[in-house]
Amino acid sequence: MLEMKTTCERCHQALPHAAHAMICSYECTFCPPCAEQSLHGKCPNCNGELVRRPTRMKKEA
Repeated sequence: MLEMKTTCERCHQALPHAAHAMICSYECTFCPPCAEQSLHGKCPNCNGELVRRPTRMKKEA
């Protein structure tokens, strides 16, 4: 199952499960401004492509 990290690994902005975020194939997670403007779509950890993370809604009780 995809790990839904809750903060950007670069700027530490909160990224709730329903928030837009960018991930690589190793699930490194970044907010869109960091991913696009600072990292230019490339993960600094593995050099992999950063793509939009799917959203996940909270389960209902």
